Amino acid sequence: MTAKKFKVKKGDNVIVITGPDKGKTGEVLRMLKEDDKALVQGINMRVKHKKASQTSPGGIENIEAPIHVSNIALVDPKSEKATRVGYKDLKDGKKVRIARRSGEVID
Repeated sequence: MTAKKFKVKKGDNVIVITGPDKGKTGEVLRMLKEDDKALVQGINMRVKHKKASQTSPGGIENIEAPIHVSNIALVDPKSEKATRVGYKDLKDGKKVRIARRSGEVID
């Protein structure tokens, strides 16, 4: 089985394009390639009840749940709107990601 490749990477700023959190933006904390999901800061929040232990007092915590990569899009650095991702070869032979909306280089 080949490794999956996504156009969104850890550290990217993304916007939710569908679902209950539609329109919210956040940074990708982790990519879960085996499940086609991403963990985005402040998106898809869930309540977790923690039992008290010797080290932690326990209580109710809000944590981020993974969101499917088809429900997020990269934020265009110029217009701050959702954009598709393309690739471009630079003159020095380096391959970079570009925002399709504005043509700006992402990384």
